[in-house]
Amino acid sequence: MKASNVTNVRPLSDRLLVRRAPAHDKSKGGILIPDSAKGLNQKGEVLAVGPGKLLPDGTRGPMPVQKGDTILFTKHAGFWGKLDDHEVVVLVEWNDVLAVVE
Repeated sequence: MKASNVTNVRPLSDRLLVRRAPAHDKSKGGILIPDSAKGLNQKGEVLAVGPGKLLPDGTRGPMPVQKGDTILFTKHAGFWGKLDDHEVVVLVEWNDVLAVVE
């Protein structure tokens, strides 16, 4: 099986492929944070967007999130994995995304 990379992954329906932002090594006050205390970062960059949710009338719902957006998402959201040495998550747009960072 051929190894995947970000350029050949296409989310389906109302799903997004997101590269999780790295966890911070220091607090805002300059205190070093150990790996065991970093936790999961809930911010990331949208790498790919599905075509939108299929509605009962056969049309697709619009996707308010676009490729390149930085988003905030719920802590235990989606399916987590590794792709091109980056931690990525596949999210459901209407359920897992909390906000777009402007």
